[in-house]
Amino acid sequence: MKQLLIKMLPRFVAMATLGAVLTASQTSFAADGDVKAGQSKAAMCIGCHGIVGYQNVFPEVYKVPKISGQSANYIASALNAYKKGDRKHPTMRGMAGPLSEQDIADLSAFYAASGTLEAAPETPAAATEVVAALINKGGCVACHGANFSKPLDPSYPKLAGQHADYLYAALRSYNTQGNAVMGRNNAIMSGVTGQYSNAELKAIAGYLASLKGEMSTEPQSRFR
Repeated sequence: MKQLLIKMLPRFVAMATLGAVLTASQTSFAADGDVKAGQSKAAMCIGCHGIVGYQNVFPEVYKVPKISGQSANYIASALNAYKKGDRKHPTMRGMAGPLSEQDIADLSAFYAASGTLEAAPETPAAATEVVAALINKGGCVACHGANFSKPLDPSYPKLAGQHADYLYAALRSYNTQGNAVMGRNNAIMSGVTGQYSNAELKAIAGYLASLKGEMSTEPQSRFR
């Protein structure tokens, strides 16, 4: 695996540089968020993201993502993408649509601060040779970090420990075009995921989910 990483290093650097340039304008979304204000605004979120094991049922079934402990700037970036329609999900579009920039910043700050305090290990569990080759093929560590919990840019998501079925659905969504209720517009990710079969994307998602991460689902008062 080490030899594969060394071999792919120039590609990692190129992709990381391009990604940083394209997303630099997104990294300030959550800079002025207020955690306490975000907690009061999260009432609309806890019906899905505050229930351990809760599943999304439309447009397909998968566990809703863990967002407590996720990067604040990534949460803000995702909410803005749902609001603009760059991410197609009817429920999330309806939730994000009315949010102001301050609402998004506050919610992002709250969820980033509400996760587990235990940091993910610097060195993740070893992948199988097949999965390691798949990860190297896409240059995943260049953006998401060697342990998949310390992304290069704060607007990129932490991935370690996220639900496997959600990750699989998210990865496939970058390859979905022309669907009114599914799909994500992201040129970099579409270029990466387009290299893989669904079976390969599922294998990558399963490995990432198996890693120890910093995200969790934190039940709020109504669901404790």
